[in-house]
Amino acid sequence: MKIKIGIIGGAGYTGGELIRLLINHPQVEISFINSSSNAGNLVSKVHADLEGESNLKFTNDLSPLGDGGIDVLFLCVGHGDAKKFLEANHINDKIKIIDLSQDFRLNDKSTIGNRKFIYGLPELNKAAIQASNNIANPGCFATAIQLGLLPLANAGVLGDVYTTGITGSTGAGQSLSNTSHFSWRANNISAYKTLQHQHIHEIHQSLIQLQDNDGLHVHFVPWRGDFTRGIYVTSVVDTSLPLDEVKQIFKDYYKDAAFTFVSDSMIDLKQVVNTNKCLIHIEKQGNKIAVHSTIDNLLKGASGQALQNMNMMFGLEESMGLKLKATGF
Repeated sequence: MKIKIGIIGGAGYTGGELIRLLINHPQVEISFINSSSNAGNLVSKVHADLEGESNLKFTNDLSPLGDGGIDVLFLCVGHGDAKKFLEANHINDKIKIIDLSQDFRLNDKSTIGNRKFIYGLPELNKAAIQASNNIANPGCFATAIQLGLLPLANAGVLGDVYTTGITGSTGAGQSLSNTSHFSWRANNISAYKTLQHQHIHEIHQSLIQLQDNDGLHVHFVPWRGDFTRGIYVTSVVDTSLPLDEVKQIFKDYYKDAAFTFVSDSMIDLKQVVNTNKCLIHIEKQGNKIAVHSTIDNLLKGASGQALQNMNMMFGLEESMGLKLKATGF
């Protein structure tokens, strides 16, 4: 019997990526895709690459939420809107929820009604995800940065972190803004939210979960890139450990990870675009190491990781439906 899926906010980038993955997943059936602005329209009219792949239509009918007509609900909505949606709609208790917004990622904001959300980073909380009915999917920058730092925190050797990272234009969402127009973004790089990006809080929360040091700080400068998708991050940390020992710490930590791999060669963004992989490479000069990590912001940084979490919640193979490259842009 297939897992029945509902999607709220299916017209955006993360919703589109999730649909592309789910229509090729052997164990799921999409019951409905909600979009208030596109109700009645074919999904392929919004996500044009799905022409010939799906005859699904957007709907405003939310009746399956109350009567338990689905098994899992994905919330692909803007930050703040997931909480509003759950407050405004009755969701049958048997329905599992995976939220792609930031509304429930922090421990002090992770509960609404009788639902407690687990932070859905598989490389950190696998057992808790498998046992949970409600998942707060991590942020894209947060995923890339954490995967480059978790092994050090787990070994208890992580000090203050200085991180820079660059993201593609899809990281800003589908709505147009002054900094997302092609004429501004092309042939351009700029910093934004310097040292105050919203993902810093969830990164810190995860690191101190492994290494109890509330004084640990992550100093993060994000950049906008002139490409469509992907994130490339470099984190610099002080350590006296030899490079080979640091590499072994990472390889031991990720030895059973389904999608995170430590490379002995320098990594490139193009290696992970349209995949659910994270690649990591480590360099050392003096007493400083540079940890490079790269992901696709819409897949491992959003919809791919959400599907990875769903697989674990339902006892499926973690990589099911995620082995092939996505067919988006």
